[in-house]
Amino acid sequence: MIRSNKPGERRVLIASSHPLFGQGLRSLLKERHQTGVKVVGMVSNLKEALAALEKLNPDLIIVDYDDEALNRDEFLARFVEGEKKLRVVLLSLQSGRDAVVYDRRTLAAAQIDDWLEEWNYESQASPALLEETGGAVETVQNRRTGMKHFVIAAILVVIVTALLIAGLDRVQILPIQASLQADSIDGLFNLEFRVIAFLFSLIVVFMIYSLIFFRRKKGDDSDAAHIEGNRSLEVIWTLAPLATVLFFAYLGGESLAETLRPDPQALEIEVTASQWSWRFEYPDTGIVSTELMLPVDKQVLLRLSSTDVIHSFWVPEFRVKQDALPGGQDFIRDLRITPTEIGNYKVRCAELCGLQHAYMLADVQVLSQADFDQWVNEQTFVSDDPVVRGRQYAEQFGCLACHSTDGSTLVGPTWQGLFGHEVTLEDGSTVEADEAYLRESIQDPGAKIVSGFQNVMPPDIAADMSDAQIADIIEYIKSLR
Repeated sequence: MIRSNKPGERRVLIASSHPLFGQGLRSLLKERHQTGVKVVGMVSNLKEALAALEKLNPDLIIVDYDDEALNRDEFLARFVEGEKKLRVVLLSLQSGRDAVVYDRRTLAAAQIDDWLEEWNYESQASPALLEETGGAVETVQNRRTGMKHFVIAAILVVIVTALLIAGLDRVQILPIQASLQADSIDGLFNLEFRVIAFLFSLIVVFMIYSLIFFRRKKGDDSDAAHIEGNRSLEVIWTLAPLATVLFFAYLGGESLAETLRPDPQALEIEVTASQWSWRFEYPDTGIVSTELMLPVDKQVLLRLSSTDVIHSFWVPEFRVKQDALPGGQDFIRDLRITPTEIGNYKVRCAELCGLQHAYMLADVQVLSQADFDQWVNEQTFVSDDPVVRGRQYAEQFGCLACHSTDGSTLVGPTWQGLFGHEVTLEDGSTVEADEAYLRESIQDPGAKIVSGFQNVMPPDIAADMSDAQIADIIEYIKSLR
């Protein structure tokens, strides 16, 4: 039975021939138990221990497990199995570890933290309970305390996660959903947001809770407890993220398949990207436009290409995105969109493509089928006025994205007042802006570069223009006096 000279005080006798063992154990006990533990002496053999037993009246003998000069079996036989019943603990202090305890009366092999927790709990137990159990009181108080902290933190995680999800539902993170393809994509996004909210709560709540309740107390300069790895926990936190990633990969594959689902009756539109404009051609009607006009609730097949560098077609409300690559027919990329909301949107270039990348925008209008048919009829009407036709062609081929008609400066020289005036070139020479100069500038943009501007005009811009269309564009420029 464990004896105690003073209520709440634990008297310890150390058995070791190594002074460093005693110093280390004293420091360890002082760090772990600021009060209630007293080292009453240190002996180097069994004879000294027997003498100290009567004189010092210890409650516990801690024997240096690694001291070959000591006969551990004698200590156990004399104090544990013999007439003098006393608690004996074999303790091993190893490099890189706090301590390992071998207590043959109550433990097979346990860490020093578990042993100290049990010992501390026994010291707080009533004498009647100690007498009844013979000192073998189970260590449950600390486990209950730990479980209480865990339950409180888990409840806080649930609460914070619910608040975050509610907040995310109130804040419009994504733009409006305006296509059939956006439905499956948004469903995946929303699930990911909820998982992220849970993981954020799991990490932050436990971290803040630990900082508040397990912070170092004032005046405590001891080392933190040594914690060994937990194989079960390591397996769980390896398999759980792996399973989550695989699950989202499956959902992502399903969402991708949904966005690629073809409609045999899809409206085909050829999209040509250039620095820094968009051109949309409707092969069935021959319409070419710098605005993308789409009928609602009808799938559109966009066939994307580029005349210069890599661009990327992106309307945020449609969610889907695809690159436009240079290289001709072999590099055409397809993108399917089914608009579901009538309205006005913007197509943006989502690939850094040069100086005016941020301004590479084009209007997108989603119309009812009747309004779309009316627009087609208007676009297929050919005016008798070459100036009207010239402006239409300038818009269709993206000329007005770089050349203003009101005197303002864009990427290229303004067309206002250009015809008939002298133009200073980059080599310092001058040339009159007559019809021959304008035609040459359209067909061979790099032949004469205007001073103060760079040669960024696509070299093959005239490849898709007929001579009549070029003539009409020149007539339009001539009208801008």
